[in-house]
Amino acid sequence: MSTVNEALGVLAVDQSAQRRREKFFTWINRASTYLNVLGLGWSVPLLKIAGGEPAKANLRELWQLFFVPLSGIVCFLVLWAILAPQVKTSLGAIPGPAQVLEESVALWSDHKEERTKAAAFYGRQDLRNAKLIESGKADRVKQRTYTGKPTYVDQIVTSLFTVALGFLIATLIAVPLGIAAGLSRTVNGALNPLIQLFKPVSPLAWPPIVTMVVSAAYVDAPDLLPKSLVVSAITVTLCSLWPTLINTAHGVASVGRDLMNVEKVLQLSTVKTITKLVLPSSLPFIFTGLLLSLGVWMVLIAAEMLAQNPGLGKFVWDEFQNGSSSSLAKIIVAVITIGLIGFLLDRIMFALQTAFTFTANR
Repeated sequence: MSTVNEALGVLAVDQSAQRRREKFFTWINRASTYLNVLGLGWSVPLLKIAGGEPAKANLRELWQLFFVPLSGIVCFLVLWAILAPQVKTSLGAIPGPAQVLEESVALWSDHKEERTKAAAFYGRQDLRNAKLIESGKADRVKQRTYTGKPTYVDQIVTSLFTVALGFLIATLIAVPLGIAAGLSRTVNGALNPLIQLFKPVSPLAWPPIVTMVVSAAYVDAPDLLPKSLVVSAITVTLCSLWPTLINTAHGVASVGRDLMNVEKVLQLSTVKTITKLVLPSSLPFIFTGLLLSLGVWMVLIAAEMLAQNPGLGKFVWDEFQNGSSSSLAKIIVAVITIGLIGFLLDRIMFALQTAFTFTANR
């Protein structure tokens, strides 16, 4: 009898361990979606090995997902370090990875130093105003804004705010127009010639026109929306409008007839038809358009360089014109920053697409 009880106990323990193992792998499968979105998909094979799966297949997957990309980056850095000093320019040799890293640290130090100066300025201003109030001279109290030079981090924030504003405006225009074009052949016929006319226009053709129009129409510019910001934001809007508009119209037009017949049977209002039937079915197409529109991040840099508006583009142009010994390193820092921000924007949009449309990982 004791032998039977021991066997039952061992079986219960094995079943409990099996259930825990199944829960663990269920959690891994769910987490893999978010890890892929964050660019951490290479950690999934490690988790599977930790859960007891065969190591050989997972190590092969880890090699493909982590070590192969890492080796590519390492090879690029080695070639860069070897070949860069061989290229001589009017500003000196092309800086290698070590010089670029050193310059990026210097740019961050400059930013912290500028923020310290700003904090000291506002501290002195608050102290002076407090003394004026104590002495009964409240009418002489003034609030001034620190006017120090914009740092590299400030330029990044300016570019991000500009592209976010232009992208938001473009989305608010493109998605409703795309839905209307997808639902109505008349609207689609009216919009299609305009799309075909303006979609191929080079992004660099818009800044001069936008600058002249904004300068003439936007006379009293408030501090929160200066003319330079409006010019860049409108340029971003004009360039990012078309991919979202085209993909939204295509997605709405692709909604199945059976699904649209539900609207007729239930006699849904237009608003409910769009929100309950059309949008959920066309969301993958809309997000594809939004993802393509995010390529406008590169357009913004070129527009800032051309129009000399604040941002990373102007930073690159100013360093090119400056011609100091560190200018090339700073330009390369900006190039790497632009690439990293573009990657992060792509990941953010992919995360939203995954959350709202449950599309497959990539």
